[in-house]
Amino acid sequence: METASLSGILLVDKAEGVTSRQIDNAIQKAFKTRKVGHLGTLDPFATGLLLVAVNKATKYLPFLDDSKKRYVASLRLGVATSTGDKDGDVTEEAAIPPLSQGDIESALSSFLGESLQVPPMTSAIKIGGKALYELAHEGKEIPRDPRKITVYEIALTSYHPPVVVFEALVSKGTYMRTLGEDLARKLGTVGHLESLRRVEVGDIGLDGAKPAEETTQEDLKNPADFLPSNARVILNKEEEKLVKNGRPIALSSNKETLFALSHSGEGIAVLQKGDRGLYRVLRGLF
Repeated sequence: METASLSGILLVDKAEGVTSRQIDNAIQKAFKTRKVGHLGTLDPFATGLLLVAVNKATKYLPFLDDSKKRYVASLRLGVATSTGDKDGDVTEEAAIPPLSQGDIESALSSFLGESLQVPPMTSAIKIGGKALYELAHEGKEIPRDPRKITVYEIALTSYHPPVVVFEALVSKGTYMRTLGEDLARKLGTVGHLESLRRVEVGDIGLDGAKPAEETTQEDLKNPADFLPSNARVILNKEEEKLVKNGRPIALSSNKETLFALSHSGEGIAVLQKGDRGLYRVLRGLF
């Protein structure tokens, strides 16, 4: 069945061993469309929540809230790898000191709040037009500027030597592999992530998420439902007509950006407050 006219967001539970791009490719094939994109790339070894937009819903991706993400990570102590995860080559082995639950909880709590984190060489950050992981594959290592991250919550789930399982709510741009390595060092050894599962993106959880190969058109969700609820505005028919024609409108709001919806809950446009307090179309969503 031709599905290119359909649009929406799929909640995909990504499997281990595939890239986020491969998930997009699979959805493209299944839905017979090239307009597919995702929010927040997951490493191949990682599993969990991936938001995949199909057709017109791709317009929404820049406006969805992914400022916070929650993960469950398994950290294997005593062995470091070249990538900080189980897919890398072993680079170092070290003894694991005796650790109590309190020792680990204390180390974890030390990461709470804002800190600076140096991105790994295996990241997709570009320097001089080239991604760091491409330079790493060439055997190069270059200095990286530390970036500010925030750990909002972090807690021990279990410790069965040599594996520490912990859950963390972190800011966008936090590298969990690096956080795992830093935790291992704080515990007096080295380590790498042997598993990583993303369980939340913003306010969206894994409830209803499916493996990519099991998704159907019935799983497409209205992308407007994922926009920040406190910045949505319902337009009347006259306002809707003006916005669709690119005309500015007056709205009673103190927010700089608003998401205009129809009475049926369909997205119309992203509006930006401009001169004389009028809202102008920043991006059409229909």
